[in-house]
Amino acid sequence: MKGIRVAIVHNQESKSVEVTKRLTVLLEQSENKIDQENPELVISVGGDGTLLSAFHLFNHKLDQVQFLGVHTGHLGFYTDWRDYELDELVESLCNDHQKSVSYPLLDVRITYANGKPDKHFLALNESTIKRGNRTMVADISIKEDLFEKFRGDGLSISTPTGSTAYNKSVGGAVLHPSINAFQLAEIASLNNRVFRTLGSPIVVGHHEWVKVQLQQSTDYLVTIDQFTIEQEEIDAIYYRIADERIHFASYRHMHFWNRVKDSFIGEE
Repeated sequence: MKGIRVAIVHNQESKSVEVTKRLTVLLEQSENKIDQENPELVISVGGDGTLLSAFHLFNHKLDQVQFLGVHTGHLGFYTDWRDYELDELVESLCNDHQKSVSYPLLDVRITYANGKPDKHFLALNESTIKRGNRTMVADISIKEDLFEKFRGDGLSISTPTGSTAYNKSVGGAVLHPSINAFQLAEIASLNNRVFRTLGSPIVVGHHEWVKVQLQQSTDYLVTIDQFTIEQEEIDAIYYRIADERIHFASYRHMHFWNRVKDSFIGEE
């Protein structure tokens, strides 16, 4: 059986380092090749944060790689394997490494008021916009049409897989990743006789985009997954479903709603 090229991304916890060493030995013994530059499969060892890091390390190769997560702590939302299942994992790789399931990603484009070149990002989970210690003011447009004038603490824009993260904590809905759409949720919006917003999360289809036109300031805090952009003169931020998708190896890929149940409800 022909081996595959595998990259391993791990956090610095002692357990993750030890698991990575054992996994490396098992992979090499099964004629797979460790290749950190040009892999076919990227294995993250740690938690969901480690998998997010792995995604951003290899998001320029999304049409060439699959991702797989090994958890070394509490069961993670993106991880299918536990650290004590390494033998079974490697055996699965040897038997069939073609199967995968793909999920939507968020395309983020930031434009600047000072003529600075646009910045472009991909998010696996979400992007948020907040403004220092002051109320955030923004015009929100869907495609070319103004939808609402927002005033509040901020906005959360999430993918279906990211809908179980920060989006859920601010009252957003949980979306199945087969839905090729993203969600915009308001964070503590102001609603009174003067200021009116929808006050409800909205789901935006893949054929549409959202523009968040910001009031001129340099005290915005923008996140894209675990990355932060701050103290920049941002003019507007554009969100849409990306053309690219992330592919997870599906040797033993857990059903989405089972993940949700395990993460938030558990067994009675």
